[in-house]
Amino acid sequence: MLRENKISPAEKGAYLSIAAYIFMATLKLSIGHFGNSRGLWADGLNNATDIIASVAVLIGLKISKRPPDENHLYGHMRAETISSLVAAFIMITVGVQVIFSAFEAFIGGTQEDPSMLTAYTALFSALFMFGVYRYNLRLSKRLNSASVNAVAQDNKSDALVSIGAFVGIIGTKFGAGWLDSIAAIVVGLIICRTAWEIFRDASHTLTDGFDEELLQQIHETIGSALRVKDTSDLKARMHGNEIFLEATIHVDPLLTVNEGHDITEEIERLLHNKHDIKNAIIHVEPYYPSKES
Repeated sequence: MLRENKISPAEKGAYLSIAAYIFMATLKLSIGHFGNSRGLWADGLNNATDIIASVAVLIGLKISKRPPDENHLYGHMRAETISSLVAAFIMITVGVQVIFSAFEAFIGGTQEDPSMLTAYTALFSALFMFGVYRYNLRLSKRLNSASVNAVAQDNKSDALVSIGAFVGIIGTKFGAGWLDSIAAIVVGLIICRTAWEIFRDASHTLTDGFDEELLQQIHETIGSALRVKDTSDLKARMHGNEIFLEATIHVDPLLTVNEGHDITEEIERLLHNKHDIKNAIIHVEPYYPSKES
């Protein structure tokens, strides 16, 4: 039940992004077409592509809610991380397309004479998407969700794309048609960089990478438990947005099995309260100073 409550807000974030992209894509494609702005039109196509990425994230979130089965004994939570990879691939594809299209326009020297309505639309879109970005960023931090963070970063990239379109349109109105292409190239590079960061983090998680600083904090938490003499073989990995942990604690060899069990339960409570870790396997071994040194 706890996981059900945790995922539901993440799905709301994905739904919000999908609704925002549908609205923005429709607005920019229509105004970009009738207002004679290739930059705004391309921005609208970018949002149309983002709808696919957000749907992929939403599907990943829904799959991650499925309970464990005989083929997935640890559940399906990594589907959320895989959806981040899908979003990254879509983003980098769009980024490369923006760069090549802008470069061709720059080399060809083509210029547009868009209406000011297209500039106002681009500026409104930038502010609107920045608001969506801030909402999803706060949500991703609260849920520790990689996929919602990927959506948030995509929202930020879209806000930057719209700013680039705005600058390009204004530049064209003042006779600097080349500024549209330069701004688009810079924005394309930003999109590619954001996609790479999402891909890097998702790949790190899928290959069982883990934050070293957080691991050290967890080590200190385990060591703070009463009657724990030493901690060894500490390993942790991300499974979706959950932490799975294994550790060996060394205690007084004269303690009873029941006392050892009580210590592991205390550690599990500490891990849950301090680090929101609900999946911990604690192995108990006797502590012999001569062997540990």
